[in-house]
Amino acid sequence: MSHHPAPAADCLFRTDAELPLPALVAARRHAGGCACPLHARRRVMGGLAGASAGLALGGAAMWPALAQAREGVDVGPRSKAADLVPADQIERAASQQYGQLVQQARAKNALALSGHPQLVRLNYIAERIRPFCNEWNPRAQGWRWEVNLLGSKELNAFCMPGGKIAFYWGILTQLQLNDDEVAMIMGHETAHALREHARERMGKQSLTQLGIGLGAAILGLGSAGRQLADMGGQLLTLKYSRDDETEADLVGLELAARAGYDPGAGLTLWQKMEEASKGAPPQFLSTHPSSPTRMRTIEQNLPKVQPLFERAPKPERRFGPPGVPAGAASGAAAGTGRANGG
Repeated sequence: MSHHPAPAADCLFRTDAELPLPALVAARRHAGGCACPLHARRRVMGGLAGASAGLALGGAAMWPALAQAREGVDVGPRSKAADLVPADQIERAASQQYGQLVQQARAKNALALSGHPQLVRLNYIAERIRPFCNEWNPRAQGWRWEVNLLGSKELNAFCMPGGKIAFYWGILTQLQLNDDEVAMIMGHETAHALREHARERMGKQSLTQLGIGLGAAILGLGSAGRQLADMGGQLLTLKYSRDDETEADLVGLELAARAGYDPGAGLTLWQKMEEASKGAPPQFLSTHPSSPTRMRTIEQNLPKVQPLFERAPKPERRFGPPGVPAGAASGAAAGTGRANGG
């Protein structure tokens, strides 16, 4: 994994910058406010509406589904809707948006230097996860992976198509995440990219808009009728987003376990998330499962990944959350190596 060149060493790392999200992960607030601090910002369709002009049924190379008989989680084949949008088109757009975000962070001294302990930590965990990504998406082998730490108070992290990873300072420091919990988040976010959820939703939106347009024309509906139809289409697509989140939870759980990180941290992570989340909207109107639902799903799938974790080589290095001195890192197992704070 690589990161963009950092500013001069004498520039301080600012941790309270206001940084706009890339359009592919732009803020998405639901009615009543989204409860999940990690996912209250995602609208993968943002900024790429013009890409629909380039849709083509044969625009993307097919990649094989995972074998049915395998050890680990079972999430089924990916959606065929993703094939409506060329993968390289999505990845190019993501790379451009990610680069713009990095430039904005650098201009505000809010891009961590290459030697920052927390960026070293993120790169170390990412390097352990990366070898297990190709099974989920053969394109990952050719991705130009990047990891950056952004100096913002937001509880946020993402992995854009093409392997563009960013963690925000706020999620590391406010939740005081141990390495296993960081691996759960990184695995989850990486799973979104591997399973091509952005590409899938773009394909589904193109189909939905096509159907709405045809239906409105056939029924003779005016603009008001089309607006109602659009609202119905949004409710229909909410299901896919909830499914995407559950799928990312499970794939991320397996990725982290294979990398040697305790999958049980998925439960402690969402306990922390639940504590940080107030005023959750009803699950039916949210694109993300509620924390209790999420934790039940993770708990049900732990037996499928626990053997993978037990056999996996464990990390030789352990790091602490920001502000935790070396040797006192939460979650650092005895005998697994050094603990490094930041």
